[in-house]
Amino acid sequence: MNEGAAHTSDGADGHIPVFLYHAVTDDPPAWIAEFTVSPKEFAAHLDAIVDSGRTPVTISALADHLAGRAPLPPRPVLLTFDDGFADLPGPTAEALAERALPATAYLTTGAIAPGGRSLLPPAPMMTLGEAAELERSGMEIGSHTVTHAQLDTLSARELTYELRESKAVLEDALGHPVRHLAYPHGYNSAKVRSLSARAGYETATAVRHALSSDRDERYRIARLIVRQSHTLADVTAWLDGGGARIAPYRDGPRTVAWRWYRRGRAVLRGPEFAG
Repeated sequence: MNEGAAHTSDGADGHIPVFLYHAVTDDPPAWIAEFTVSPKEFAAHLDAIVDSGRTPVTISALADHLAGRAPLPPRPVLLTFDDGFADLPGPTAEALAERALPATAYLTTGAIAPGGRSLLPPAPMMTLGEAAELERSGMEIGSHTVTHAQLDTLSARELTYELRESKAVLEDALGHPVRHLAYPHGYNSAKVRSLSARAGYETATAVRHALSSDRDERYRIARLIVRQSHTLADVTAWLDGGGARIAPYRDGPRTVAWRWYRRGRAVLRGPEFAG
């Protein structure tokens, strides 16, 4: 459950679309199909981004701005990818490179590392060894935890493991610090945000299905989750700075109630897949 409401704006520079993609394929597993776009649709989205006049940047550029270290370019836009599906280091990375579009990929290490375990249902996934290839193609790498659990339902010990172990695995594979995190399905809380900062992350992205902004929260950056049902017109509206709420804003009563319900369920069942 993600909170979002329609909003119309004038496309001011302060409104920042941060797109969230998952798999890009014509034949997705049923469980991820809702959050999948076809290669043809994806290409149309990328062409719209190129034609929009916005400046594509990675999450590091937004981090530098939110931390007061550097200004953002005019009218930025960000492309992010969660989980690490098999298409990412292949045709998806190629489509981005053809248009010189940078992106940020958040990888679930338990789903891509040799012998790893995650809560993600079966799907074709990339390998940990391909993470360096993504960097060479122009993608920035971030963590998406180890197992893809609902982070806001975990104990402090479980949460610390998810945050630190995934970071360490990626840093070992890449040979440099990994500074950015994406919460699985956007689930977070004050405790999750605090422990993410303590684990050494400079930013964390949520979902919220909202436009980010130059005033957004560093540990709850809003993203627009791209679903199978979204059209090119939706993408164009987001690029224009409309069609969605603008962060930052407080969680609404339904979001808070849903969090408490899931916490209670986790007490009975243990950690659950965030999806």
